[in-house]
Amino acid sequence: MLSGHVLKLMNEQIAKEFYSGWLYLQMAAYFESRNLKGFAHWLRIQSQEEACHGMIFYNHICERGAEIKLGAGAAPPSSYKSALDVFEKGLKHEYTVTASVNNIMDAAVKAKDFASQSMLKWFVDEQVEEEANFDEIRSKLELLGDKNGEGLLMFDKELSARVFALPAPLATAAP
Repeated sequence: MLSGHVLKLMNEQIAKEFYSGWLYLQMAAYFESRNLKGFAHWLRIQSQEEACHGMIFYNHICERGAEIKLGAGAAPPSSYKSALDVFEKGLKHEYTVTASVNNIMDAAVKAKDFASQSMLKWFVDEQVEEEANFDEIRSKLELLGDKNGEGLLMFDKELSARVFALPAPLATAAP
């Protein structure tokens, strides 16, 4: 059984994960409007991943026999200064998601909720990857600078190669 506090935090996390999906989809739209299809593609896949993350929490709550309480979220920002600005904001957002996951893990540890700790371990590891991905792109954009159009186009092509992979907890879940 999920403790009341862990359940509350997990229900809130579902909304945060779906907000992340909307945020990255809005960021993709920024790049679509600038005809940078590779950046848009990378962020659309990121958006899909975030929706999957929300479903992992959803499934965990259901499997534990607890009640899902979906909340409404705010609209993500739609205005950005540059590609670098997008990925700086994306990295900052991932830091907040990491803090939220760590907070849930802390609550699960205090509640001695070992099943939730096991599920959350995947998220702890995933957040290391998420931050590293955003930071790598941000760092490369920093190196390119705002005026290097040719470099930006080459990087755009590189990002278009990303392929969506269903997160492991969903790939192994029973239908």
